[in-house]
Amino acid sequence: MSFFNRLLQAPYQFYLLHFSGWLGYYVIGYVGLFYWDKPANYYWTLIIGTLIGFTLSFAFRPVYRRIWDTSTTRKVITVILVSYVLSALWVVPDNLIFWDMHKHGYRPKSYFGYISGISHKFYIMLTWSCLYFGIKFYEGMQDATRRALKATALAHEAQLKMLRYQLNPHFLFNTLNAISTLVLEKEGDRANQMVTRLSNFLRYSLDNDPMQKVTLEQEITTLQLYLDIEKVRFEERLETRFNVEPEAAKALIPSLILQPLVENSIKYAIAKSEKGGTIEIEAKVFAGELLLQLQDNGPGVELIEGELPKGRGVGVKNTRERLRELYNSKHSFTLQNLEPSGLQVNIRIPYEVAEESNATAQVLS
Repeated sequence: MSFFNRLLQAPYQFYLLHFSGWLGYYVIGYVGLFYWDKPANYYWTLIIGTLIGFTLSFAFRPVYRRIWDTSTTRKVITVILVSYVLSALWVVPDNLIFWDMHKHGYRPKSYFGYISGISHKFYIMLTWSCLYFGIKFYEGMQDATRRALKATALAHEAQLKMLRYQLNPHFLFNTLNAISTLVLEKEGDRANQMVTRLSNFLRYSLDNDPMQKVTLEQEITTLQLYLDIEKVRFEERLETRFNVEPEAAKALIPSLILQPLVENSIKYAIAKSEKGGTIEIEAKVFAGELLLQLQDNGPGVELIEGELPKGRGVGVKNTRERLRELYNSKHSFTLQNLEPSGLQVNIRIPYEVAEESNATAQVLS
């Protein structure tokens, strides 16, 4: 942290502002004396008076810190009383010095003469107090805002991580169930292949930070790890096609955002068909947005106002919620049945690319 930045931190900030305020008071007084062409004695009076005010006003801070958590009424009363007392302590020596320098030992005939001009000093001290409370209230509001934003960010991050990690047990259950079936059917080689590929996929999934975005190219490479697992189950019954424009391949997207959608297509389109089926993924960039399209040639699903029936499509629901958390209103996610058969998922998100210096990590092969 630089020296200047340290000065802006407590407690240095108080001393910096305190010194700057009284320096400003002196400069204003100096300009006035210079304009009216006053003799040198007046400048010495100003310097000494400024130093007295500068020193006395240090007493404000400990008093105001003690009453900070009290009621507003008590604060106001304390500010008025303390400002008046310090003004009186300031104006008396200030007047004595002025009279000694300019009136050759003149003394007032009553107590009120000693505190003549106190209203001016009281105004200065009251201004100091108002600035102190104003800055403290502003800092308190800034701190509260920062804490609220941090709490919101932590809640947002927790929600995203929960949604991301929700995929693993859901996917793991389906895959282990398939491995169990292969073992019962005494297809040990295929079951072993599936366990090995499952290990590769989960290692990448768990090691990858769910809060970091990846390029679409990396996401598709990761998706191939998942599809390798499924191809052990379905062999030639599962066909995949990818049509990704070069510009779209560089786009940043949430990690593992496509996997639950592909899993959904396999579950409802491929697994239920004796002939299997095809899953096709297309991606392009248009008008500053990334357009993703995933479709299968399965039987489609019953949609209620563009939504899956309650209890259907855990992966689809998960993807929709993650996109909502990440992009708020700056995205769209739609489902539609195709003719003569099939389901199509359309995703639209802002087009983002990684900086040159932040190259994406290599995916497990």
